[in-house]
Amino acid sequence: MKKFIIAILFGIPLMGSAQTDVLILQKNGRNIKTYDIGQTIVFKTVYDQWLGGTITMMRNDSIFLNNIPFHVREIAAIRNEGTKWNYVNDGTLLIIAGVGVLVLNVVNGIYFNEKAGTWVATSGWITAGAFIIGGLLMRRARYSDYYIGKKYTLHYLNMQVGPLPAANNPPLKSTEPAK
Repeated sequence: MKKFIIAILFGIPLMGSAQTDVLILQKNGRNIKTYDIGQTIVFKTVYDQWLGGTITMMRNDSIFLNNIPFHVREIAAIRNEGTKWNYVNDGTLLIIAGVGVLVLNVVNGIYFNEKAGTWVATSGWITAGAFIIGGLLMRRARYSDYYIGKKYTLHYLNMQVGPLPAANNPPLKSTEPAK
């Protein structure tokens, strides 16, 4: 029984799958993000189209986005979406809050029969402006685009085991003179 369990334990790695190919986004030689099969990616092609989806397969310097192949050199930019916060909804809520501050000051001014120029105090303008500008900035900061070029580079790391280089290439001729 012990030998059977040991055989199974040693056989499990043989049945497991190895690492797959990896797509690496680098900034000045440092890794920013790595992409693997099953991850979502949004990128801009050299044909000026933004595409997004799930990486279904990687093979021979190509990635398959929802089973559609794209060569790595066809990618002009990669979009990194902020996933920690929901910037769009939070920014929209801040804009609504800023407009709400202005509306509340106007309603209070009408209710207390104040002059039209004194409905919104300076503090109300500052608060509303801060909320609206903060909301617009949050909506703008929801993603960042990394354009492939001098600063950002994209590398395809092939992890597949293939034949050794010497098996494919004929031996080099000797440069030493014959004796």
